[in-house]
Amino acid sequence: MTTLTRVLKIGGRPQSDPRLALRIAQLWNSAACPLVIVHGGGDEVTSLQSALGVESQFIGGRRVTSARDIDVVRMALSGSANKRLVATLVGHGVRALGLSGEDAGLLTATPVDVERFGYVGVPHRANVQLLWHLLDGGFLPVVSPVSRNACAGATSSGSLGDEDALNVNGDDAAAAIAVALAADELLLIADVGGVMSDGAVIPRLRVPVARELIAGGTAAGGMRAKLEAALTALAGGVERVRIGDIAAIDDATRGTVLLA
Repeated sequence: MTTLTRVLKIGGRPQSDPRLALRIAQLWNSAACPLVIVHGGGDEVTSLQSALGVESQFIGGRRVTSARDIDVVRMALSGSANKRLVATLVGHGVRALGLSGEDAGLLTATPVDVERFGYVGVPHRANVQLLWHLLDGGFLPVVSPVSRNACAGATSSGSLGDEDALNVNGDDAAAAIAVALAADELLLIADVGGVMSDGAVIPRLRVPVARELIAGGTAAGGMRAKLEAALTALAGGVERVRIGDIAAIDDATRGTVLLA
């Protein structure tokens, strides 16, 4: 039997679905394959900012993240969102263990545009040695995408100085980890059944068409981020990317498939 390595990215909204943990547990128990979960949680960050009297700001779908905001992002993603998801999975019999991209230098990132976005980055390197140790020990790693700043300590103009963390999009973090693991599949969970056309899911999507959807603005917001992450993963050697809803977690026939 062939062992497949999978990376599963779960956004903030699907995390509140009561079916989520059961679906993951069913996949975990039936497939007996290496599985890594990366999660987001933008709504949780926004809620915590609001509770602290801070207004969320976005440019082109990216959250502007100030020096104060990065600690809020840490609290929301690496703290409450991560531990809540882990606790739910453990309650379903899964040996889940939570960590963030900062732990053991799992994820390093470089700033996107300091002047416009502040403490926001894109993955630079994924060091997955720790993940393999956990997988070999029979654990399910659950990763927050908050990452270590590869440029921490830089003194050049426009740098972030000594701040050592960056806010990274969960789809981008999942793609970087999938590439580093040489994963067979990256599954990106969306609020819809896949990439849609005229109200129906597109079952298969060629890379040139995906690029056209991005360039033409047809794919926007969260779906654009997913398609961009999918293309990055495929270019990095991941064999297959699927975009689907929660039901796609343990049903390989669901969602939109992108192949290299």
